[in-house]
Amino acid sequence: MAQFKIAVYSYRDFDEAAYFEKFSKQYDAELVICREAPDTENAKLAQGCDGVIVLTTAITGDIIRVWKDMGVRHISTRTIGYDHVDVEAAERYGITVSNVAYSTGSVADYAVMLILMALRKMKMIIKRAEGMDYSLKDSIGRQIEGLTVGVVGTGRIGEHVIRNLSGFGCRILASDPYEKDSVKQYATYVPREQLFAGSDVITFHVPAVEGTHHIVNKETLAGMKDGVVLVNTSRGSVIDTMALIEALEQGKVGAAALDVIENELGIFYGDYKYQLIGHREMSILKDMPNVLMLPHMAFYTEEAVSDMVELSIASIVQEARGEKSRFRVR
Repeated sequence: MAQFKIAVYSYRDFDEAAYFEKFSKQYDAELVICREAPDTENAKLAQGCDGVIVLTTAITGDIIRVWKDMGVRHISTRTIGYDHVDVEAAERYGITVSNVAYSTGSVADYAVMLILMALRKMKMIIKRAEGMDYSLKDSIGRQIEGLTVGVVGTGRIGEHVIRNLSGFGCRILASDPYEKDSVKQYATYVPREQLFAGSDVITFHVPAVEGTHHIVNKETLAGMKDGVVLVNTSRGSVIDTMALIEALEQGKVGAAALDVIENELGIFYGDYKYQLIGHREMSILKDMPNVLMLPHMAFYTEEAVSDMVELSIASIVQEARGEKSRFRVR
């Protein structure tokens, strides 16, 4: 009999199953599998579990209360972001919350790819080529060499982005409350306002916290260069979506590559090709020729999925042993 018992919600057979099998054996954990997102009914499946593992669906106070009644002591989201979890409710019920980390190369490589695609107008080129239109009109791009790229947030992922960019011959500006010597060999730290004003391309790598909410808004957009390219692989709340749409329509923003968007919860990762998604701003952005609108995929590599599964199991096991997980957030 396994030493630990863990309920896994939003379990995916096609990419996670092999990792859950591997790491549950490694950490001596019995898994209770639920392929659906948690709700107040299936939350009862976690009875007697040391912890539950979730994804980016709304984890409400009502769900957490049921888990408390079932004896659950730990909620681990197998994501870096945890704004979908009502951490205040978890604290009230005495339940620990943790997140995970994963290979920074997944997001860092993806971010640089989006920068290059936006600069080279790849959305337009690909769509034209699919329709046998091989003309050159309006598809001329820009080289990253010689441009100034601003990186907002120099945590693990932001620093990796900067290292990646260092080989392209661009000038790199960085902004973060906590400066790192390891970043300074590649980039120049400046205040955020100066980065916004001086960058041709701006890429965001910050968490969803009060201080980062709508740091891109009507006022800050006005202070950016005309034709600036914005790339967001962090959290949708960083950008005021309607302000971005207006800036795109006015030509203030030349292009945008968005892997995340405000109010995406409950939309990614479903198949809605024959349905209305109920997200007006996403629909507008998706149809703009200079906007790459992508479904929160920057993290999605084999290495990252392995990390997410292992660390979520490891955190619950560690806390069940009376130790403090390094990924505890509350």
